[in-house]
Amino acid sequence: MDGTVRKRLGVTRARERHGRFAEVLAHRPAVGMALGALSVSVSPVVIDLSGTSPGTASFYRCLPALPVLAVLARRERRRTGARVRGRWLPALAGVLFAGDMLLWTQAIADVGAGLSTVLVNVQVVLVPLLAWIIDRERVTAAFALALPILVAGVVLTAGLADGASTGRAPGTGAALAVIAALCYAGFLFLLRRGDDGLPIGVYRDVTAAAALASLVGGAFWQGVDLAPGWAAFGWLLVASLTSQIVGWLLVALCSPRLPSHVGASILLLTPAGAVAMAAIFLNERPSPLQLLGCALILIGAYVVSVRRRS
Repeated sequence: MDGTVRKRLGVTRARERHGRFAEVLAHRPAVGMALGALSVSVSPVVIDLSGTSPGTASFYRCLPALPVLAVLARRERRRTGARVRGRWLPALAGVLFAGDMLLWTQAIADVGAGLSTVLVNVQVVLVPLLAWIIDRERVTAAFALALPILVAGVVLTAGLADGASTGRAPGTGAALAVIAALCYAGFLFLLRRGDDGLPIGVYRDVTAAAALASLVGGAFWQGVDLAPGWAAFGWLLVASLTSQIVGWLLVALCSPRLPSHVGASILLLTPAGAVAMAAIFLNERPSPLQLLGCALILIGAYVVSVRRRS
């Protein structure tokens, strides 16, 4: 077998592997979405360990992911032969994502992690609402049934029932968390609309825009440390790997294949996963009510996704 034949066989096998992976995501997008949400849940813990400013953390979450996403997007383009047609939608999604990262990180310090987590996760209502208003997407009875369970789960997981939420500037922090929630919901809505047949290419553009917006926004607000030190950079590299390269990429691939209310519900696994990650890596002991909240989120997400399949 000569080199040309071996090369062609290698390309064919690579395409087959990618095809099988894409087929799994196409048939089980809820599973891919759940894995993505759990991967994203690692980032709050490692960002806390990095001890960096919101701008620094947001910028270095995105920057290391860009070379990897560029390679994946190039392979996607070669396979499909298509190009990303519009750049403004991914750019806007990236700016909103950066706004969410910057504002929510500051809101944690101002109003406390618990209340900020609850407020930012009102996306579970906002994203389906946007889809209903703009796309006329119907909301199922299963989602209406599961919504109170999901909201109660987020409240308990955030520690509000234990009085665990504290902050130095509650009014300012609550306002920042609400704006962060609007940015987060807008980002999720645009991400699922911007597939264009090239989800990886679109997500690459989203991440590039988020990196630039984080750099500019962070420079004017608490600053961006371009040399945070090796220890801090190591933690931020872990955040980039788990969140931007794995987590949000899976969300970008799977969310267009799911109704908006299903994707928004599954993303509530992120705060539940963050509780588990904090217990493992930060030695934080979740209270029984927080564990109950995690269980309610799992139940609510299961109800929404299973009723969808049935």
